Amino acid sequence: MMDESNHWYGHSRIIGRYCELAEDTPRRIQGFLQHGWNYLHGFPPNDHWCSPGYPRFVWSDVLRRRGWSMGRRGHYVIGAPWIYLLDMEPEMAAVPERKGTIWYPFHGWEKHSVSGDHARLAAEIAEVETGPVTICLYWLEFANPDIRRAYRSAGFRVICHGERGSRWDGRGRDFLPGQLAELRRHRRVASNRLGSALFYGASVGCDVAVYGDPMQLEDERPEYGGTARRMRLWPELHGVRVDPDAASEAARQELGFEYQATPEELRRMFGWKRARCA
Repeated sequence: MMDESNHWYGHSRIIGRYCELAEDTPRRIQGFLQHGWNYLHGFPPNDHWCSPGYPRFVWSDVLRRRGWSMGRRGHYVIGAPWIYLLDMEPEMAAVPERKGTIWYPFHGWEKHSVSGDHARLAAEIAEVETGPVTICLYWLEFANPDIRRAYRSAGFRVICHGERGSRWDGRGRDFLPGQLAELRRHRRVASNRLGSALFYGASVGCDVAVYGDPMQLEDERPEYGGTARRMRLWPELHGVRVDPDAASEAARQELGFEYQATPEELRRMFGWKRARCA
């Protein structure tokens, strides 16, 4: 299966569909596909994450250059799986009038939790946002009734895009399509940290905001540089109001729209045989 993260959010299924392959079982990718936005080199800092000698498929050229500067080789810049979904679904879930804000609190993962005051963050969101607010929690935080209650008590709708899946189950199949549908119904997308969801939202016309306690990830790796580095690299993307042109351009660069590959190129890079969908 190469690496399970290639299938977490339905990425292998989306690109397989783009490559005109049957969707019954996602294909094994011969390499490591970047599964989320980050501001290091596209992957966790642990050297054991990617086996030496296998390709690394990254979203943008800046990640390739950062990886190269840290001694990592074998990069292919192909853009984010998100851009392939947009290519196939240019109008999916579009509504005549967008309303409200979808807000993504920074989340942890199975090995490291996040510490922060969700009730205080909910109060700040209520002060800033006008119109309906949807809070989208990662599945780990969504499973915590106290965290859900903190936002529901503020009158917010609370949702989850679902669990991340694997090659062998369908849990991640609808993750990105569901996220696209939610983003296209909201006027704004916001979070307390820069992340994939903000760039996804900006790419489909949402206004962007980054504010509130950034919260702290347990044992957060120093290689990332923390909040100070994010503020230094993207000062224009922080605040309760962000210039839409700046957000749109950042999304274009960070998601790698200019590096979208053809189905033939992807099949060759991933080691997939050509087999058209039925």
